[in-house]
Amino acid sequence: MKYSKLIFASAIVASLSITSCSNDNDDTTVNYTIPATYTFERNSVTSVDYSGQSSRLLMLEEMGNYIKTAATAGTIVDNAVLSNMYSNTNNPFSTTELNTSGKQLKNKTAASKDYFELFLGGGSTVEKTNVQAFFETQLTLANQASLGTVASAGVAGSYLDGSSSRLFAANGLEPQQVLLKGMMGAGFMDQVVNNYLSKNKLDEASNKINNTNKVLEEDKEYTTMEHAWDEAYGYIYGADGTKYWSSYISQVNADSDFNTLKTDIDLAFRTGRAAIVANDYTTRDAQIDIIKAKLALVPAVRAVYYLQDGKGKLTTDGGAKAFHALSEAYGFIISLRYTNKPGTNNPYLSKTEVDAMLASMVSGTNGLWDIDTLGAKLDTLSTQIATTFGFTVEQAATVN
Repeated sequence: MKYSKLIFASAIVASLSITSCSNDNDDTTVNYTIPATYTFERNSVTSVDYSGQSSRLLMLEEMGNYIKTAATAGTIVDNAVLSNMYSNTNNPFSTTELNTSGKQLKNKTAASKDYFELFLGGGSTVEKTNVQAFFETQLTLANQASLGTVASAGVAGSYLDGSSSRLFAANGLEPQQVLLKGMMGAGFMDQVVNNYLSKNKLDEASNKINNTNKVLEEDKEYTTMEHAWDEAYGYIYGADGTKYWSSYISQVNADSDFNTLKTDIDLAFRTGRAAIVANDYTTRDAQIDIIKAKLALVPAVRAVYYLQDGKGKLTTDGGAKAFHALSEAYGFIISLRYTNKPGTNNPYLSKTEVDAMLASMVSGTNGLWDIDTLGAKLDTLSTQIATTFGFTVEQAATVN
């Protein structure tokens, strides 16, 4: 099928044109336009839908806010409520839209096609079960920390950090932050790079033939391949477009050492989607590699930033003020297991390596509370991550 030019939005400004000299179908030159925003239409209506991804972003936000509110109010975190939120059972959310969405976080945790169906990247069904259980344990730990005890070495409880009260497990980790940052990896990152942008997913069954022939899903204005790409996009930019990965992409991008990151990821998503419409699978695949590489930088840079930020606060109030930052670092390190290095179908750091890093952070009798030996560990982990991803500790530590 030959395309001369495709316009995807009624009002496109500062758009880009792309010419591909080959695709998977023939050697015909393909010319098409990349829209200035992620706006694609068919038959004068949008062909983009990532409502399910937006729902899951909002579900995780509500889980985090539930724990935060309980910590601030000094009330007990109800483990049953959080568990219901995780699996979306018994109408646990504040809106009917979420409760009746048919979506949940649990079944999208460590559930990608590549890593946990095809077992690439070292994944397995056993790991999937264990990862889900790990996050359910964070819910239990939040409950235990909310029972009225003041947090101290080896004791779960609450701690007043300025005007904010936070809940900490006995080892000093903050369950809320481990949940949020960890799920960004095990849920959202995994789905983006190991599922919806997987060629095994995009091209499975008759997806490629149907996309080439523009066979649409029933009662929809998109092909299955277009929709899969949109779902990947939704895990980054869904809901109001500023949550989780989108927010941290902006934070990393604010540093001069990484100041093309946001543009690179956004352009790759727009280019890949336009390429799918134009049946230009060579360009599509090139954008997948860009997204995989650039997105993986975000948890890597933020992990090093929070490791160093936490290290700098170890002597403040006996180290407790550092634990919030270190818990964020812990969650971002979890996310590194779900990255996908282009050309390998494996993470930049293996599950074994990530598990060892996490164990190192909380090793010792009282985990993070053992501040006398913690600083050296944090430096070692920072260097390991920075070296793997090709930046310096100093570059990452300057990100706000």
